[in-house]
Amino acid sequence: MKLNVDQKADALYLRLDDSPIVESEEVSPGVVLDYNASNEVVGVEMLDLSKRTPNPNLSVLQFETV
Repeated sequence: MKLNVDQKADALYLRLDDSPIVESEEVSPGVVLDYNASNEVVGVEMLDLSKRTPNPNLSVLQFETV
């Protein structure tokens, strides 16, 4: 699993595995899901990240498992 934050593009991309992407779908304005050949979600992209959260601190990431 990989998480990329591109501050210049104001976007976040979460890649769940390395399988090839065969289709992408914008499921909500600025939210794109990438699918593999088995129709499983393998990536999630969020555009306009700074508009989706107040005071985004893109240099700090907290990871939590429950």
